[in-house]
Amino acid sequence: MHFLSDVLEFPSVDKASPEGILAVGGDLSPERLILAYKNGIFPWFDDDRQIVWWSPDPRMVLFPEAIYISKSMRKVLKSEQFKLTKNTCFETVVANCAKIKRPYQDGTWITANMKNAYKKLHNLGVATSYEVWENDVLVGGLYGIDLGHVFCGESMFSTVSNASKFAFIHLAKDLALKKYKLIDCQVYTEHLESLGAQEISRQEFIKILKRKN
Repeated sequence: MHFLSDVLEFPSVDKASPEGILAVGGDLSPERLILAYKNGIFPWFDDDRQIVWWSPDPRMVLFPEAIYISKSMRKVLKSEQFKLTKNTCFETVVANCAKIKRPYQDGTWITANMKNAYKKLHNLGVATSYEVWENDVLVGGLYGIDLGHVFCGESMFSTVSNASKFAFIHLAKDLALKKYKLIDCQVYTEHLESLGAQEISRQEFIKILKRKN
C-alpha cells in the first residue's frame, strides 16, 4: 500500500491492488485531482476513512458513438418531457448525487470535502454538469471531469424515471460530435452496460487517456 505525502505525485497505476486500490492519503487539491484523472486515477472513499485512490482493472468505459438508445428512450428524447441544461447548477447536481440511495451502498462517498473539491474544479472549468428539468423542477443530472478528449464521469442522479439516462445520452451525443475518445465510467454496473458501456483493460484505458490525437 502506497501512502501519499505532500509531494504532488502518484505511483504507477500498475502498482494497484487486485481490487484497484493504488494509494491512500494526500489531499483533494485541484492540482492533485487533475493529476489523478490525467493518469487514470480517481478518489473513492467513505466518510470515516482517509482518501483512497483507485485505478481498477478492468475499466468500465463508453465510447461515445456506441451509446445505446432503446426505442422507449428514443420516444422520450423526441418528446418535450425533459429540458436539458449544462453547468447551470453544478453544486445542486452534486448535492443530489450525494443524497440518492444506491443498492449495496451505505452512506455516500460524496462527502463535504469532496463537494468542495469538485466545486473548485468547476470554478476552474474542469468539472462539468448536465441538468435535466421537468416542469422547471430539477429531476436528474450528472457531473464529471472534462479532460478535453476524455470525460471522466463521476455520478448521476434521477428522481423520475429516465432522467439520468436522458442526461447521459445527451452527454454521449455531445462528446461524439466533439470526437472525444471515451467516457470513463470507472467500474461495472448493469445500468451502464445497458447504455452501451463496456469493460476494457486498464492498459488500454491508459493508452487512450494518454493519446490526445
